Amino acid sequence: MNFRSSATHYDVLIVGAGMVGACLALALSQSEKKYRIALIEAHPPELNTLLSEDYDLRVSAITRASENIFRNIHVWRNIEAKRVSPFRKMHVWNKARIGEIHFDSTEISESHLGHIIENKLIQNTLLEACKNQENIDFYMPGNLQGIIQKDEKISLQLEEGSFLKGSLIVGADGAQSKVRDLAGISIQIKDYQQNGLVGTIHTEKPHDETAWQRFLPSGGILAFLPLKNPYQCSIVWSTDSEEAEQLKQLSNSSFATALGSAFEYRLGATQIISERATFPLRRQQVKTYVQPRIALIGDAAHTIHPLAGQGVNLGLLDAVVLAQVLNDQKNKDVGDFLTLRRFERWRKGDSFTAQLTIDGLKHLFNSSLFPIQIARNLGLSATDKATPIKNLILCYASGLKGDLPILAQGRF
Repeated sequence: MNFRSSATHYDVLIVGAGMVGACLALALSQSEKKYRIALIEAHPPELNTLLSEDYDLRVSAITRASENIFRNIHVWRNIEAKRVSPFRKMHVWNKARIGEIHFDSTEISESHLGHIIENKLIQNTLLEACKNQENIDFYMPGNLQGIIQKDEKISLQLEEGSFLKGSLIVGADGAQSKVRDLAGISIQIKDYQQNGLVGTIHTEKPHDETAWQRFLPSGGILAFLPLKNPYQCSIVWSTDSEEAEQLKQLSNSSFATALGSAFEYRLGATQIISERATFPLRRQQVKTYVQPRIALIGDAAHTIHPLAGQGVNLGLLDAVVLAQVLNDQKNKDVGDFLTLRRFERWRKGDSFTAQLTIDGLKHLFNSSLFPIQIARNLGLSATDKATPIKNLILCYASGLKGDLPILAQGRF
Protein backbone atom coordinates (compact mmCIF):
# COMPACT_ATOMS: atom_id res chain seq x y z
CA MET A 1 0.00 0.00 0.00
CA ASN A 2 1.57 3.27 -1.03
CA PHE A 3 -0.71 6.24 -1.65
CA ARG A 4 0.86 9.68 -1.75
CA SER A 5 -0.47 13.14 -2.46
CA SER A 6 0.78 16.52 -3.55
CA ALA A 7 -1.28 18.22 -0.83
CA THR A 8 0.61 21.01 0.93
CA HIS A 9 -1.51 21.16 4.10
CA TYR A 10 -3.81 18.86 6.04
CA ASP A 11 -6.33 19.62 8.72
CA VAL A 12 -5.50 16.42 10.64
CA LEU A 13 -2.40 14.22 10.48
CA ILE A 14 -3.19 10.80 12.01
CA VAL A 15 -0.17 8.66 12.86
CA GLY A 16 -1.21 5.03 13.17
CA ALA A 17 -3.65 3.19 10.90
CA GLY A 18 -4.76 0.48 13.27
CA MET A 19 -8.38 0.06 14.31
CA VAL A 20 -8.49 3.29 16.33
CA GLY A 21 -6.60 5.54 13.90
CA ALA A 22 -8.54 4.26 10.89
CA CYS A 23 -11.82 4.74 12.78
CA LEU A 24 -10.95 8.37 13.51
CA ALA A 25 -9.94 9.01 9.89
CA LEU A 26 -13.21 7.59 8.60
CA ALA A 27 -15.36 9.45 11.16
CA LEU A 28 -13.69 12.77 10.31
CA SER A 29 -13.84 12.17 6.56
CA GLN A 30 -17.64 11.81 6.74
CA SER A 31 -18.08 15.09 8.62
CA GLU A 32 -19.84 18.00 6.97
CA LYS A 33 -16.65 20.00 7.53
CA LYS A 34 -14.83 17.88 4.92
CA TYR A 35 -11.51 17.74 6.71
CA ARG A 36 -8.37 17.07 4.70
CA ILE A 37 -6.77 14.04 6.39
CA ALA A 38 -3.43 12.25 6.13
CA LEU A 39 -3.20 8.70 7.49
CA ILE A 40 0.37 7.60 8.20
CA GLU A 41 1.40 4.04 9.05
CA ALA A 42 4.91 2.61 9.34
CA HIS A 43 3.80 -1.03 8.98
CA PRO A 44 0.77 -1.16 6.67
CA PRO A 45 -1.21 -4.40 6.47
CA GLU A 46 -1.96 -6.25 3.28
CA LEU A 47 -5.53 -5.36 2.39
CA ASN A 48 -7.05 -8.69 1.46
CA THR A 49 -10.81 -9.09 1.28
CA LEU A 50 -10.44 -12.90 1.27
CA LEU A 51 -10.51 -14.32 4.78
CA SER A 52 -8.10 -17.04 5.76
CA GLU A 53 -9.76 -20.24 6.90
CA ASP A 54 -7.81 -19.88 10.15
CA TYR A 55 -8.81 -17.24 12.67
CA ASP A 56 -6.41 -14.41 13.46
CA LEU A 57 -4.80 -14.93 16.86
CA ARG A 58 -5.80 -11.48 18.13
CA VAL A 59 -9.53 -10.84 18.54
CA SER A 60 -11.55 -8.16 20.33
CA ALA A 61 -14.78 -8.31 22.30
CA ILE A 62 -16.66 -5.49 20.55
CA THR A 63 -19.31 -3.85 22.75
CA ARG A 64 -22.68 -2.59 21.59
CA ALA A 65 -21.30 0.97 21.72
CA SER A 66 -18.48 0.01 19.35
CA GLU A 67 -20.96 -1.80 17.12
CA ASN A 68 -22.97 1.43 16.95
CA ILE A 69 -19.81 3.32 15.97
CA PHE A 70 -19.18 0.91 13.11
CA ARG A 71 -22.80 1.16 12.01
CA ASN A 72 -22.74 4.94 12.00
CA ILE A 73 -19.52 5.22 10.00
CA HIS A 74 -21.01 2.70 7.56
CA VAL A 75 -18.66 -0.28 7.90
CA TRP A 76 -20.67 -2.65 10.11
CA ARG A 77 -22.44 -4.33 7.20
CA ASN A 78 -19.09 -5.20 5.61
CA ILE A 79 -17.64 -6.43 8.91
CA GLU A 80 -20.72 -8.52 9.66
CA ALA A 81 -20.71 -10.04 6.17
CA LYS A 82 -17.21 -11.43 6.70
CA ARG A 83 -16.95 -13.21 10.03
CA VAL A 84 -18.33 -12.09 13.39
CA SER A 85 -19.32 -14.09 16.43
CA PRO A 86 -22.09 -12.71 18.64
CA PHE A 87 -22.02 -13.52 22.32
CA ARG A 88 -25.31 -13.44 24.19
CA LYS A 89 -24.13 -14.59 27.61
CA MET A 90 -21.15 -14.21 29.93
CA HIS A 91 -20.23 -16.64 32.68
CA VAL A 92 -17.60 -15.80 35.29
CA TRP A 93 -16.54 -18.04 38.12
CA ASN A 94 -13.98 -18.17 40.84
CA LYS A 95 -11.62 -20.78 42.18
CA ALA A 96 -13.36 -24.10 42.76
CA ARG A 97 -16.70 -22.64 41.58
CA ILE A 98 -17.37 -21.19 45.03
CA GLY A 99 -18.55 -17.90 43.56
CA GLU A 100 -20.19 -17.56 40.14
CA ILE A 101 -22.10 -14.95 38.17
CA HIS A 102 -23.99 -15.34 34.91
CA PHE A 103 -25.10 -12.59 32.53
CA ASP A 104 -27.68 -13.04 29.77
CA SER A 105 -28.68 -10.50 27.13
CA THR A 106 -32.33 -11.51 27.46
CA GLU A 107 -32.30 -10.17 31.03
CA ILE A 108 -31.90 -6.64 29.64
CA SER A 109 -34.16 -7.29 26.62
CA GLU A 110 -31.28 -7.27 24.14
CA SER A 111 -30.49 -9.76 21.40
CA HIS A 112 -26.76 -9.90 22.25
CA LEU A 113 -24.09 -8.37 24.46
CA GLY A 114 -21.39 -7.92 21.84
CA HIS A 115 -19.34 -9.64 19.16
CA ILE A 116 -15.99 -11.38 19.04
CA ILE A 117 -14.20 -10.12 15.92
CA GLU A 118 -10.68 -10.57 14.60
CA ASN A 119 -8.58 -7.41 14.88
CA LYS A 120 -7.19 -7.79 11.38
CA LEU A 121 -10.71 -8.05 9.91
CA ILE A 122 -11.79 -4.81 11.61
CA GLN A 123 -8.65 -2.94 10.58
CA ASN A 124 -8.81 -4.08 6.96
CA THR A 125 -12.49 -3.20 6.64
CA LEU A 126 -11.90 0.28 8.04
CA LEU A 127 -8.93 0.89 5.74
CA GLU A 128 -10.86 -0.31 2.69
CA ALA A 129 -13.54 2.24 3.54
CA CYS A 130 -10.88 4.94 4.02
CA LYS A 131 -9.54 4.23 0.53
CA ASN A 132 -12.89 5.27 -0.90
CA GLN A 133 -12.82 8.69 0.78
CA GLU A 134 -11.43 11.44 -1.44
CA ASN A 135 -10.32 13.54 1.52
CA ILE A 136 -8.04 10.86 3.06
CA ASP A 137 -4.48 10.45 1.75
CA PHE A 138 -2.44 7.39 2.73
CA TYR A 139 1.25 7.55 3.57
CA MET A 140 2.08 3.87 3.93
CA PRO A 141 4.76 3.03 4.74
CA GLY A 142 5.43 6.29 6.49
CA ASN A 143 8.03 6.31 9.25
CA LEU A 144 7.81 9.26 11.60
CA GLN A 145 11.14 10.95 12.36
CA GLY A 146 10.25 14.28 13.89
CA ILE A 147 7.62 16.85 14.84
CA ILE A 148 8.14 20.52 14.11
CA GLN A 149 5.79 23.12 15.57
CA LYS A 150 5.79 26.76 14.55
CA ASP A 151 3.13 29.38 15.30
CA GLU A 152 -0.28 27.94 14.36
CA LYS A 153 1.01 25.08 12.24
CA ILE A 154 2.64 21.75 12.95
CA SER A 155 4.58 19.41 10.66
CA LEU A 156 5.64 15.78 10.59
CA GLN A 157 9.00 14.78 9.18
CA LEU A 158 9.03 11.34 7.59
CA GLU A 159 12.05 9.06 7.29
CA GLU A 160 12.66 9.80 3.62
CA GLY A 161 12.95 13.50 4.41
CA SER A 162 9.51 14.70 3.31
CA PHE A 163 7.35 16.94 5.50
CA LEU A 164 3.59 16.89 6.04
CA LYS A 165 2.07 20.11 7.32
CA GLY A 166 -1.15 20.29 9.28
CA SER A 167 -3.18 21.90 12.04
CA LEU A 168 -3.43 18.86 14.34
CA ILE A 169 -1.40 15.69 14.87
CA VAL A 170 -3.17 12.71 16.41
CA GLY A 171 -1.05 9.91 17.84
CA ALA A 172 -2.91 6.62 17.33
CA ASP A 173 0.32 4.67 17.05
CA GLY A 174 -0.05 2.23 19.91
CA ALA A 175 1.50 1.55 23.29
CA GLN A 176 5.01 2.37 22.03
CA SER A 177 3.80 5.66 20.51
CA LYS A 178 6.46 7.65 18.69
CA VAL A 179 4.19 10.70 18.63
CA ARG A 180 4.00 10.57 22.42
CA ASP A 181 7.77 10.25 22.72
CA LEU A 182 8.54 13.06 20.28
CA ALA A 183 6.02 15.32 22.03
CA GLY A 184 7.71 14.64 25.36
CA ILE A 185 4.48 13.46 27.02
CA SER A 186 5.26 11.46 30.16
CA ILE A 187 3.57 8.16 30.93
CA GLN A 188 2.93 6.10 34.04
CA ILE A 189 3.49 2.36 33.61
CA LYS A 190 2.42 -0.46 35.88
CA ASP A 191 3.92 -3.80 34.85
CA TYR A 192 1.64 -6.65 35.91
CA GLN A 193 4.53 -9.13 35.57
CA GLN A 194 2.17 -11.18 33.44
CA ASN A 195 1.87 -12.20 29.81
CA GLY A 196 -1.28 -12.91 27.88
CA LEU A 197 -1.22 -16.15 25.89
CA VAL A 198 -3.56 -16.33 22.90
CA GLY A 199 -4.59 -19.07 20.51
CA THR A 200 -7.55 -20.78 18.86
CA ILE A 201 -9.00 -24.03 20.17
CA HIS A 202 -11.58 -26.65 19.27
CA THR A 203 -13.89 -27.73 22.10
CA GLU A 204 -15.78 -30.97 22.66
CA LYS A 205 -18.97 -29.14 23.64
CA PRO A 206 -20.50 -26.10 21.87
CA HIS A 207 -19.71 -22.72 23.42
CA ASP A 208 -23.39 -21.67 23.40
CA GLU A 209 -22.48 -18.13 22.25
CA THR A 210 -21.14 -17.50 25.74
CA ALA A 211 -17.99 -15.66 26.82
CA TRP A 212 -16.46 -17.73 29.61
CA GLN A 213 -13.95 -16.50 32.19
CA ARG A 214 -12.35 -18.21 35.16
CA PHE A 215 -10.18 -16.67 37.89
CA LEU A 216 -7.49 -19.26 38.56
CA PRO A 217 -6.03 -20.28 41.96
CA SER A 218 -2.59 -19.23 40.70
CA GLY A 219 -3.76 -15.63 40.21
CA GLY A 220 -4.19 -15.98 36.47
CA ILE A 221 -7.31 -15.43 34.38
CA LEU A 222 -8.50 -17.71 31.59
CA ALA A 223 -11.08 -16.60 29.01
CA PHE A 224 -12.78 -18.61 26.27
CA LEU A 225 -14.25 -16.28 23.64
CA PRO A 226 -16.82 -17.82 21.27
CA LEU A 227 -16.06 -17.84 17.54
CA LYS A 228 -18.47 -18.32 14.66
CA ASN A 229 -17.89 -22.07 14.61
CA PRO A 230 -19.86 -23.28 17.67
CA TYR A 231 -17.01 -25.63 18.59
CA GLN A 232 -14.19 -23.08 18.34
CA CYS A 233 -13.02 -20.41 20.78
CA SER A 234 -10.27 -17.85 20.99
CA ILE A 235 -8.47 -18.09 24.31
CA VAL A 236 -6.73 -15.42 26.38
CA TRP A 237 -4.77 -16.88 29.28
CA SER A 238 -3.27 -14.21 31.55
CA THR A 239 -0.64 -15.58 33.87
CA ASP A 240 2.82 -14.76 35.22
CA SER A 241 5.40 -14.26 32.49
CA GLU A 242 7.41 -17.40 33.24
CA GLU A 243 4.38 -19.70 33.23
CA ALA A 244 3.07 -18.12 30.02
CA GLU A 245 6.32 -18.93 28.23
CA GLN A 246 6.26 -22.48 29.60
CA LEU A 247 2.68 -22.93 28.36
CA LYS A 248 3.70 -21.60 24.97
CA GLN A 249 6.47 -24.20 24.67
CA LEU A 250 4.33 -27.22 25.65
CA SER A 251 3.41 -29.82 23.05
CA ASN A 252 -0.13 -29.50 21.70
CA SER A 253 -1.35 -32.49 23.71
CA SER A 254 0.27 -31.30 26.96
CA PHE A 255 -1.11 -27.81 26.43
CA ALA A 256 -4.62 -29.19 25.83
CA THR A 257 -4.40 -31.09 29.12
CA ALA A 258 -3.24 -28.02 31.03
CA LEU A 259 -5.92 -25.87 29.40
CA GLY A 260 -8.73 -28.32 30.09
CA SER A 261 -7.71 -28.65 33.72
CA ALA A 262 -7.47 -24.87 34.21
CA PHE A 263 -10.91 -24.44 32.67
CA GLU A 264 -12.37 -27.32 34.68
CA TYR A 265 -13.45 -28.94 31.40
CA ARG A 266 -16.54 -26.72 31.22
CA LEU A 267 -16.62 -27.30 27.46
CA GLY A 268 -15.17 -30.80 27.56
CA ALA A 269 -11.83 -31.75 26.06
CA THR A 270 -9.97 -29.11 24.07
CA GLN A 271 -7.60 -29.17 21.12
CA ILE A 272 -5.28 -26.33 20.11
CA ILE A 273 -5.69 -25.62 16.36
CA SER A 274 -3.39 -22.63 15.95
CA GLU A 275 -0.04 -21.30 16.91
CA ARG A 276 0.29 -19.79 20.37
CA ALA A 277 1.56 -16.26 20.98
CA THR A 278 2.26 -14.20 24.09
CA PHE A 279 2.32 -10.49 24.81
CA PRO A 280 3.25 -8.52 27.96
CA LEU A 281 0.49 -7.05 30.14
CA ARG A 282 0.94 -3.51 31.40
CA ARG A 283 -1.25 -0.64 32.48
CA GLN A 284 -0.25 2.66 30.94
CA GLN A 285 -1.72 6.14 31.37
CA VAL A 286 -0.27 9.36 29.98
CA LYS A 287 -0.01 12.46 32.12
CA THR A 288 -1.87 14.49 29.51
CA TYR A 289 -3.85 13.44 26.44
CA VAL A 290 -3.25 16.73 24.64
CA GLN A 291 -0.73 19.44 23.98
CA PRO A 292 -1.11 22.40 21.64
CA ARG A 293 -1.87 20.82 18.24
CA ILE A 294 -1.27 17.26 19.47
CA ALA A 295 -3.73 14.65 20.80
CA LEU A 296 -3.26 11.01 21.79
CA ILE A 297 -5.92 8.31 21.45
CA GLY A 298 -6.18 4.57 22.05
CA ASP A 299 -3.16 2.66 23.32
CA ALA A 300 -0.95 5.71 22.75
CA ALA A 301 -2.83 7.30 25.66
CA HIS A 302 -3.77 4.29 27.81
CA THR A 303 -3.59 0.52 28.01
CA ILE A 304 -5.59 -1.76 30.26
CA HIS A 305 -5.53 -5.34 31.52
CA PRO A 306 -7.54 -7.62 29.15
CA LEU A 307 -9.65 -8.87 32.10
CA ALA A 308 -12.83 -7.14 30.87
CA GLY A 309 -11.99 -6.89 27.16
CA GLN A 310 -12.36 -3.11 27.15
CA GLY A 311 -9.08 -2.04 25.51
CA VAL A 312 -10.07 -1.42 21.89
CA ASN A 313 -13.53 -0.22 22.93
CA LEU A 314 -11.99 2.57 25.01
CA GLY A 315 -9.83 3.52 22.02
CA LEU A 316 -12.77 3.62 19.62
CA LEU A 317 -14.60 5.90 22.06
CA ASP A 318 -11.53 8.15 22.12
CA ALA A 319 -11.67 8.37 18.33
CA VAL A 320 -15.33 9.33 18.01
CA VAL A 321 -15.26 11.70 21.00
CA LEU A 322 -12.36 13.56 19.37
CA ALA A 323 -14.25 13.63 16.07
CA GLN A 324 -17.34 14.99 17.85
CA VAL A 325 -15.56 17.80 19.72
CA LEU A 326 -13.79 18.85 16.52
CA ASN A 327 -17.09 18.88 14.64
CA ASP A 328 -18.83 20.81 17.42
CA GLN A 329 -16.27 23.59 17.69
CA LYS A 330 -17.09 26.97 16.19
CA ASN A 331 -13.41 27.86 15.85
CA LYS A 332 -12.20 26.82 12.39
CA ASP A 333 -8.79 25.85 13.82
CA VAL A 334 -8.95 22.08 14.48
CA GLY A 335 -5.80 22.33 16.58
CA ASP A 336 -7.36 24.79 19.02
CA PHE A 337 -6.06 23.84 22.47
CA LEU A 338 -9.30 24.60 24.33
CA THR A 339 -11.13 22.21 21.99
CA LEU A 340 -8.54 19.51 22.61
CA ARG A 341 -8.87 20.03 26.35
CA ARG A 342 -12.60 19.30 26.08
CA PHE A 343 -11.69 15.96 24.50
CA GLU A 344 -9.25 15.22 27.32
CA ARG A 345 -11.75 16.08 30.06
CA TRP A 346 -14.34 13.80 28.46
CA ARG A 347 -12.11 10.77 27.98
CA LYS A 348 -9.34 10.81 30.56
CA GLY A 349 -11.61 10.29 33.54
CA ASP A 350 -13.52 7.46 31.88
CA SER A 351 -10.41 5.54 30.85
CA PHE A 352 -8.72 6.03 34.23
CA THR A 353 -11.86 4.84 36.03
CA ALA A 354 -11.93 1.74 33.81
CA GLN A 355 -8.27 1.04 34.63
CA LEU A 356 -8.82 1.36 38.38
CA THR A 357 -11.96 -0.79 38.25
CA ILE A 358 -10.16 -3.57 36.37
CA ASP A 359 -7.18 -3.38 38.72
CA GLY A 360 -9.52 -3.55 41.71
CA LEU A 361 -11.25 -6.64 40.36
CA LYS A 362 -7.93 -8.28 39.56
CA HIS A 363 -6.60 -7.72 43.09
CA LEU A 364 -9.90 -8.79 44.64
CA PHE A 365 -9.91 -12.12 42.84
CA ASN A 366 -6.19 -12.73 43.34
CA SER A 367 -6.25 -12.13 47.09
CA SER A 368 -5.30 -15.11 49.24
CA LEU A 369 -6.66 -13.53 52.44
CA PHE A 370 -9.45 -15.75 53.75
CA PRO A 371 -11.83 -12.92 54.83
CA ILE A 372 -11.53 -11.30 51.41
CA GLN A 373 -12.13 -14.65 49.71
CA ILE A 374 -15.31 -15.19 51.74
CA ALA A 375 -16.57 -11.66 51.06
CA ARG A 376 -15.71 -11.96 47.36
CA ASN A 377 -17.52 -15.26 46.91
CA LEU A 378 -20.57 -14.08 48.81
CA GLY A 379 -20.51 -10.87 46.75
CA LEU A 380 -20.46 -12.76 43.47
CA SER A 381 -23.35 -14.98 44.48
CA ALA A 382 -25.33 -12.05 45.92
CA THR A 383 -24.81 -9.96 42.77
CA ASP A 384 -25.90 -12.88 40.63
CA LYS A 385 -29.20 -12.93 42.53
CA ALA A 386 -29.60 -9.12 42.66
CA THR A 387 -31.11 -8.70 39.20
CA PRO A 388 -31.34 -4.86 39.08
CA ILE A 389 -27.68 -4.44 40.13
CA LYS A 390 -26.52 -7.17 37.78
CA ASN A 391 -28.42 -5.70 34.85
CA LEU A 392 -26.99 -2.23 35.51
CA ILE A 393 -23.46 -3.68 35.48
CA LEU A 394 -24.30 -5.49 32.25
CA CYS A 395 -25.61 -2.35 30.54
CA TYR A 396 -22.46 -0.38 31.34
CA ALA A 397 -20.12 -3.24 30.39
CA SER A 398 -21.91 -3.71 27.07
CA GLY A 399 -21.75 -0.03 26.19
CA LEU A 400 -25.50 0.53 26.47
CA LYS A 401 -25.15 3.19 29.18
CA GLY A 402 -22.66 5.90 30.07
CA ASP A 403 -21.51 9.27 28.76
CA LEU A 404 -21.47 8.16 25.15
CA PRO A 405 -20.71 10.31 22.09
CA ILE A 406 -23.33 10.56 19.36
CA LEU A 407 -21.73 7.98 17.07
CA ALA A 408 -21.79 5.38 19.87
CA GLN A 409 -25.45 5.88 20.79
CA GLY A 410 -27.08 4.11 17.88
CA ARG A 411 -28.46 5.42 14.60
CA PHE A 412 -29.01 9.17 14.46
